[in-house]
Amino acid sequence: MTGQPVRGRPVADLVGRTDELELIEALLAGHGQVGTGLLLRGDPGAGKTALLDAAAARAAADGMRVLRACGAQFEAEISFSTLHQMLDPLRERADRLAGQHRDALDQVFDLAPGSSPDPLVVTAVLALLRGVAAERPLLVIVDGVPWIDRASATVLGFAARRIGDDPIVFLAAARTGAGGFFDQVGFPEREIGPLATQPATCLLDTRWPGLAPTVRRRLLDAAAGNPLALRELPGLLTDRQRRGQDPLPASLPLNGRLEAIFAAGARALPAPGRQVLLLAALEPDASLATIRSAAQGRADVDDLAPAQQAGLVRMDAVTGPVVFRHPLIRSAIVQMTPLAERRAAHQALAAALAGDPERRAWHLAEAATGPDETVARALDEAAVGDRRRGDAAAAVTLLVRAGELSPHPAGRSRRLVEAAYLAAVTGQLDQVPRLLADAGQAPDTPTGLVFAATAHFLTTGEGDIDAAHRLLARALDDVTDTTTTTNSWDSYGILFGLTFVSVYAGRPEPWELLKTTLARFAPEAVTPFRLLYDVYVDPARTADTVREGLAHAFTALPADPAPWQIVPLAYAAVGMDALSDYRYLVRRMIERERDGSAIALVVAGLLLLCVDSYVHGQWDEAENLAREGLDLAAVHGYHLAEGQLRCHLAYIAAGRGNVDRARVLTDEVITWAAPRGIGLPQAYAWRVRTLAALGHGDYEEAYVQAARVTPLGAPRACVPGRLMLMDLVEAAVRTRRTEQARAHVAAAQQAGIPRISTRMALITAGAAALAADDDQADQLFEAALSLPEADQWPFEQARIQLAYGQWLRRTRDTSRARLYLRAAADTLDRMDARPWAQRARDELRATGIATATTRPDTRTAALTAQERQIATLAATGLTNKQIAQQLFLSHRTVGAHLHRLYPKLGITSRAALRAALDTITPDKHDHAPQPAFPTEDQDGNEPVRQRTTEHRRIAQPQTRPAEHPP
Repeated sequence: MTGQPVRGRPVADLVGRTDELELIEALLAGHGQVGTGLLLRGDPGAGKTALLDAAAARAAADGMRVLRACGAQFEAEISFSTLHQMLDPLRERADRLAGQHRDALDQVFDLAPGSSPDPLVVTAVLALLRGVAAERPLLVIVDGVPWIDRASATVLGFAARRIGDDPIVFLAAARTGAGGFFDQVGFPEREIGPLATQPATCLLDTRWPGLAPTVRRRLLDAAAGNPLALRELPGLLTDRQRRGQDPLPASLPLNGRLEAIFAAGARALPAPGRQVLLLAALEPDASLATIRSAAQGRADVDDLAPAQQAGLVRMDAVTGPVVFRHPLIRSAIVQMTPLAERRAAHQALAAALAGDPERRAWHLAEAATGPDETVARALDEAAVGDRRRGDAAAAVTLLVRAGELSPHPAGRSRRLVEAAYLAAVTGQLDQVPRLLADAGQAPDTPTGLVFAATAHFLTTGEGDIDAAHRLLARALDDVTDTTTTTNSWDSYGILFGLTFVSVYAGRPEPWELLKTTLARFAPEAVTPFRLLYDVYVDPARTADTVREGLAHAFTALPADPAPWQIVPLAYAAVGMDALSDYRYLVRRMIERERDGSAIALVVAGLLLLCVDSYVHGQWDEAENLAREGLDLAAVHGYHLAEGQLRCHLAYIAAGRGNVDRARVLTDEVITWAAPRGIGLPQAYAWRVRTLAALGHGDYEEAYVQAARVTPLGAPRACVPGRLMLMDLVEAAVRTRRTEQARAHVAAAQQAGIPRISTRMALITAGAAALAADDDQADQLFEAALSLPEADQWPFEQARIQLAYGQWLRRTRDTSRARLYLRAAADTLDRMDARPWAQRARDELRATGIATATTRPDTRTAALTAQERQIATLAATGLTNKQIAQQLFLSHRTVGAHLHRLYPKLGITSRAALRAALDTITPDKHDHAPQPAFPTEDQDGNEPVRQRTTEHRRIAQPQTRPAEHPP
């Protein structure tokens, strides 16, 4: 909920407080009719004062007089201090009162001492307020109610209870749990709680735009909806920390104001209670047993009772752990504790956590006062554990600290080099040169990993593929122990870096080096890299082996695989058009790592999911994934990935007819990639321009662009060359290069390109039909559209349907042409592929069929009988396998049906099925068997037997299976 603008108060300060503002508006508008007053209660920093400010601004704008005071702890013992502050603007007005009242108010203005006010003071203040209100309505604001001096509280309480019909409104604010004079007045109370997630995010983004996503999430979690914390915490970080370039500390820094708020009550605790509270703050997940052990008999968890009473923590005496009322209390406790005490607490926790090597190592490091090889080695081992689990960011932090604690130059150098390599993966590219420089050149420096780290930095950040290639070649010369395993940092780092260089370089030399490198390892140690090599270098010959290898490799992954175990396999799967079967693993990796760990691989995962969504016709989803990946890549400096993601955004723009947008994006890509000699992004940019030209009928331009990737007559099995087979052939045929186009198709068939995947089989068959003579075209178009799983690739299928419909219309087989053109138009409209959809509609009109000029609302489309049956079973909670067993289908068919009907229902997930089905009026034909097509068309000249065999070829395309393991 977003706060509405209030005159005199910035909207950002009031975000999420619409209900409270409306309540105050009603109170002010009623001048006592709604109620004579209101007490706002809330935690410190919740925004009570901001609401009082808003009320004051609104009241003044409406012509009300505003009197205001704020209680202060240091004035609480000074009688009439609050009244003096409030009534000081009315000194001259007080002189008009009757003599006894005027004299009584002198006690207020002179701050006369006394334990209780003279009754005349009470009546004088009431008379003064009534006199002012008689001239115009009055708003009395009292902030900090618990700190009002006793004399002022008595007078204000008396006046508040006797307002009656006077146009006076009292508005006060107090901390939750604190008492004050309004408790006895009996005014209505309004609790000002934490902001909900959406308004908290809005407030943070308004005040601090440009925060790195991981930093943003950490601050939102730490602030827990407290507006003051949301406004001030980011300002206590460095620019680099806000941008996500430096890690955030374990305990966020607080300014004096925040520390005073969140440490309130902690300083007054007895020493044993403060010690136990510190232990709980330093080890968030500590059990009560761990805290007892760390306290070493000097304190016990029972000593937390005063902290519980003060509202700092809550705990279950049996299960634990200690839970802080607000996350920032933990930071405040740590910050207020002297360094020596913190170190002692870390040392005690390390001893208590002997069974948890990683946490023990961290506490030992925090307790260390100088170099210590034992502690550095413990951090080393902890970093290995984090790396194996995929938590590369934590490993970087541990290794950097280990380097700081290393007493010997060789150990320090090795640890910082390892940290530099992992920093290149975790979104800290700009840290790599500094860490490598700090590592120095000790005699035992792992130069292979130095080269690998530098190469990764140059590849992903600078795009200097040539320099990275040379460095990796040198790195291989430095590493000799690569015969059996990739467990060493050096070997795996080199392989990973060389794979990325090979994929993006777009030329054979890096692939040759990778092939030589793979030969130095035991085959089972490099399975993902060998599969990826086969996919990109020789996919036609190895297709069956690769598919089988991918299935085995994905099955063999551990239950919670590290990102670098998944990403090479996912790249290979994308190259085989097979990622849909393993998509859920990539999505799971992204969700786990997006909080700041392996950011580079998160970006890669988003890119791969984008490609998979695109080829299965989910263009909106693909665009969202590309934008998400582009945002992350831009923040963290992964410029190479930025280029690829821009290409995919440009491809969607070209498919939808936004040629200008596609041109701008590809210009950016080529301008960056061409001087660096990076082949893959340039090839993708030319592919985009080919599609844009085809969509708008500029076939000569399409031919020129496509031929830059794959010359006519020399089809390439590489990516993206093989994907442009049909594009190049269509452009060649349309520009009267028909014989060359046929030769190109024949060469592709001879090279085995159709064996790579069902998508490549469809593309090759479509290209063959486009280039065929009229006496062969009909048969070849039918053969293409009858291929297994053709409807899994909707854009290619629709293009072939469109081309077939055009050919049929040209050969005056109008009735059949309509069938294919209508199917193509429906698919292309659903994808919003505007130039292609318009062409299909134009062709339909040419056959005598009127067509809509707008994209259909698929939500109103009726479900088929089988779709309704599957949807109903899925809405009850059955899995795809369970549904398949009931209906005697495969679970993949069930998944495909579900994703095909989601757009019809206007939903995006299984969870929304029940509600969507409830809104549909059953169609009277839903449960009746239907022929595949009408028995005859408008002209009555199309026999049924000719159409029933075409149902599969013209059916609407399926989308990819559901994202869960089969």
